[in-house]
Amino acid sequence: MMIDHLSRAVISDPEQNFTSGTRSPGTLPDPKMAPVGFRKRTLHETKIRTHSTLTENVLSNKLQFDGRIISRNGHDTCRELIGFFFTHDQSLTVYEYRQFGKNRTNVLPFIQKNIYSHQRGRRKGKQYQLGDFYIGANLTFLSSDHPSLPESVKENALLILRITNVDQIALDSLKTASEEHGDDVTSQEANDRLVFKAIQDALKVKLHKRGVRILTGLGKYFRQLDKEGNGHLDKADFKQALKLFHLEVSEKDFESSWLILNDSGSDKVDYGEFKRAIIGEMNEYRKSFVRKAFMKLDFNKTGSVPIIDIRKCYCAKKHPQVISGHSTEEEIKSSFLETLKDARSKSDEVSYCEFEDYYEGLSVGIVDDEDFVNIVRTPWGI
Repeated sequence: MMIDHLSRAVISDPEQNFTSGTRSPGTLPDPKMAPVGFRKRTLHETKIRTHSTLTENVLSNKLQFDGRIISRNGHDTCRELIGFFFTHDQSLTVYEYRQFGKNRTNVLPFIQKNIYSHQRGRRKGKQYQLGDFYIGANLTFLSSDHPSLPESVKENALLILRITNVDQIALDSLKTASEEHGDDVTSQEANDRLVFKAIQDALKVKLHKRGVRILTGLGKYFRQLDKEGNGHLDKADFKQALKLFHLEVSEKDFESSWLILNDSGSDKVDYGEFKRAIIGEMNEYRKSFVRKAFMKLDFNKTGSVPIIDIRKCYCAKKHPQVISGHSTEEEIKSSFLETLKDARSKSDEVSYCEFEDYYEGLSVGIVDDEDFVNIVRTPWGI
């Protein structure tokens, strides 16, 4: 379906009805040849050339990337997205993998192909370019511009897509052929990163010792403060939260970070974004396995998992402390469930945000990516 959408323009091009160079004007076509309308034609199979190379260039000079939605809605967070950026006209499109039944997966349009611009941050209003596409980058869209988006996604004024993977070979090739030079990072953006890095480095020692407790507790605290349910809190709320969890930040650093995050000029900021900026977050490689584990549990794709299902599926048999004989399987499982119990808002289920907070805290104390991945994969069998 995705290829059909991307190829539709060139296949339906009127010039495709004529095989250029195969016969002279005025001569009759070969009677043994099937009518053009009945031939199976796709962009990648056709030998027909048209005067306009627009559609052919658009489809050949493209960068493929994977993405996810940054959202508090667990179902939306676990949507699997694939996108394409076309260097010919600087347009992009995004599709969603949707599973129908056990063995059928379709790719459906999510963001229609068009030319888009950043909707927030230092580059607000600037058109997307090749340099904007790298693992960890955010793409922002106004939800109101895309009426076909799921209702749960349209509840937020801004749709933020995080790039989780890119076709590196295609990216290197396109950069070589492109007239763009280097990463168009402004001095302001570079300074912003330095501000957040300084704060994250200052908090690293405290998080290393109590990462899981702090991240799960902080997430729960923010959700309790969010009476309106829109994910936004004011400056006093954030100051109180940092004080409560002993994450002291200098007044200068706090004010600097607040000015960066509060680019809309309102009196509130998204607490998920605040947490990611002040504390940092695990890389996309690690996060992909956390999402896989949750999606295996959340087979109904509701965004939450009953705690009873987690108890059934969690296997501590290969936990290091169980192997060494220092703990039993039941002790490890009980400890894990107790931590989740402290983090969750509802007594009988765990949301994706709460599940992710646990592993976000665990990730802080683990240097090697593969060590972390093994910790996630082993108990869940992924």
